[in-house]
Amino acid sequence: MQISVTTPALLFPAISLFMLAFTNRFLSLGARIRTLHDKYRGEKDESTRKQIENLRVRVHMIRRMQGYGVLSMLTCIFSMVCLFQEWELTGAGLFGLSLLFLVISLWISFLEIRISVQALDILLADMERSPE
Repeated sequence: MQISVTTPALLFPAISLFMLAFTNRFLSLGARIRTLHDKYRGEKDESTRKQIENLRVRVHMIRRMQGYGVLSMLTCIFSMVCLFQEWELTGAGLFGLSLLFLVISLWISFLEIRISVQALDILLADMERSPE
């Protein structure tokens, strides 16, 4: 299979968009954690504590997603350098590794989305228990 310098370059926009999405998720979770922290200091209820635990897991997952996204970008860059130097086997291997890192990042993203649904379930369960 022939691979050129432009092949890994095709990943740059995708990786950049994923990184932007991951950063936005991180920032929104950070704001939510700060809000819950203030609420928890005022009244220590079980629902808030469960939400905080859920958010802690999600923040760590987003950090791993971003890490694998960065590794994907770096290996993609090194792949392009190798291909530019006409080290095709090394360049192709690094490109494959870049794709693997991107898949891992997306898989963690999928798992994090599933956990975010659990956070919503906590809120819904709390609403169902509350008297009207």
